[in-house]
Amino acid sequence: MANSAQAKKRARQAEKHREHNTGMRSMLRTFVKKVLKAIGSGDKAQAETAYKQAVPVVDKMAGKGIIHKNKAARYKSRLNTRIRAL
Repeated sequence: MANSAQAKKRARQAEKHREHNTGMRSMLRTFVKKVLKAIGSGDKAQAETAYKQAVPVVDKMAGKGIIHKNKAARYKSRLNTRIRAL
């Protein structure tokens, strides 16, 4: 357990940041799932719309360090490939 005031504060901050990052990661996954659901239904127009909404969210999470930039690129590439295959 933290003994100094500084260590106690850092523990509080770490917990707050962890909760925030968890929420951001959840939001990212929700947007990706919306695209996957649209792809699964076979509706190309809806899938493209969902993809256009998801791309800025993926980029934002990569910029904030929630996910790695290569993972963001991989998400976008794989989703786009599946949409083009419809």
